[in-house]
Order: sequence, then structure tokens, then C-alpha cells
Amino acid sequence: MTISAVLSSKGSAVETISADATMFEAVRRLGEKRIGALPVTEDGRIVGMISERDVIYCLRDHGAEVLAWPVGRVMTSPAITADRSTPVLAALALMTQRRIRHLPVVEAHQIIGIVSIGDLVKHRMERIEAEADAMREYIQSA
Repeated sequence: MTISAVLSSKGSAVETISADATMFEAVRRLGEKRIGALPVTEDGRIVGMISERDVIYCLRDHGAEVLAWPVGRVMTSPAITADRSTPVLAALALMTQRRIRHLPVVEAHQIIGIVSIGDLVKHRMERIEAEADAMREYIQSA
């Protein structure tokens, strides 16, 4: 199973922010959309990620003045990405290894979707449940 299957059920809408937007704008958008991270884009290309974790650590280290800083000053760059053909288990392993919770999906340098670790776990659990149901049905019909 690949990321493509997750995107087909989840959808491919992606909320993004520009590198020159303020951190205040990033915090506002994260809160309004109830999301944990925003891909940072320039001319449609992903240049980094800004997450709740980035915001908290920056506030801890520098105080409220960071809210006036540009996102590009705080974002994690380069962004760790996947493509449609990335297997779900490989994406889960990458996210665990790199300690990230959001993985932008990129095709031809353009962001086409984003998956969270929760999206991948949910998808995996649904597949396991479907396989278990099929096995039960097979056993009962034998």
C-alpha cells in the first residue's frame, strides 16, 4: 500500500504558508485550521515546514518577539518529503526515524498532498481490520 491510497481516501487539500509570512500568521493559521504543521512554499515549491513544535521551541528560546519574525527564519528546512509511490510502512518508518509527524507529498517539485502519522496509522489499521474480516469470512465459509 502506498501514500497514493492514503491521499485518495483522505484528499489532497494542503494548507501552506509563505516564508515571508509572520510567525503570528502561522500560529493563527495552525489554530484556525486545527492542524499541526504548515508546508512553507515559494513559487509553488516546498522550501520547509513550520510545526507547532517549531513555534513552541522558538517561543521558549526567544520570547514573544518571534511572532513578528518571518516564517523562513524559524522553519525546518529542507522539508522531508515523500512521493505517491512511497509505501505506507516506509513513510511510517521515515517519520519515526526523523521524529516528524507530517510528511508532504511532492511530485515534480510541487506539493500534491500531506499525510500525518495519524493518517498513516488510521489507514494501516483499516487495512488490518479489512484483512481480519476477510479471513474470518473465509474461515466461516470453509
